[in-house]
Amino acid sequence: MLDTERPASRLRARADRYARWAGLAMGVVAAPLWATVDVTNYPLSSFDAGVPLASFVTAFGLCAVGGVLLGDALTPRPREAVRTASLTPRRVRDHVPPRITLALLLQAAFLVVLVGIGAATSSLDAIYRVSVAITDGCDGTEPPVSLWPGILFGRQILGSLALGTVACAWALRRVAHRAGDDQQRRDRSWAITAAWGVLVSTQLLLVVLMTAPWLAHCASTVGTVIAVVIYPLGLLALCTLAWSLFAVVVPRAARR
Repeated sequence: MLDTERPASRLRARADRYARWAGLAMGVVAAPLWATVDVTNYPLSSFDAGVPLASFVTAFGLCAVGGVLLGDALTPRPREAVRTASLTPRRVRDHVPPRITLALLLQAAFLVVLVGIGAATSSLDAIYRVSVAITDGCDGTEPPVSLWPGILFGRQILGSLALGTVACAWALRRVAHRAGDDQQRRDRSWAITAAWGVLVSTQLLLVVLMTAPWLAHCASTVGTVIAVVIYPLGLLALCTLAWSLFAVVVPRAARR
């Protein structure tokens, strides 16, 4: 495999950082607007059911991903002069942060399972039965969140997660086979992983925050088991979100 290296244009190198910031800024602006759009057909879609909050988080995460991918597209490519041959096949996993990537994959899997249950049972009858079951399970006191996470906004979260995952996976594969040195490919891969982390971690945090009030008001065995699993994952999501936002805002190359 032949690699081609060239001096990077200073202006285009800065464009990568500006594109990342623009993606986050657009998310801050677009998220509240998208949150006002009712994406469900259910009469219970209100802030109590979490639909606008899910819309806000979804729009912000996708804008973050879009900004990083735009920045990657604007990054100058090696062009001439120095060529090095390498017989070792390039793999995506060799360029992404291993521990963070594993943590994000765990969060994504848990998110798909938790929200998928709600999305698969999203009907008016299911909403009524879940509401009654939760209310009865909490000694007749209706908790602040009376719906299973995702029963109204599950399709929105799963759709955005699928879109962001496909886009980031394609970008990571493209970076892994790109000309240049390993450090450049690693920097780009870390940024793309961080953008995906913003999308995954914010959505999981939303689900955890919606589930937490019910767990606090319901002392059933099922609630205790769910709490043991979901609270550590929420803390993990908070940590990965902080890392992801920092990695998106401050490019790895700028820290060296």
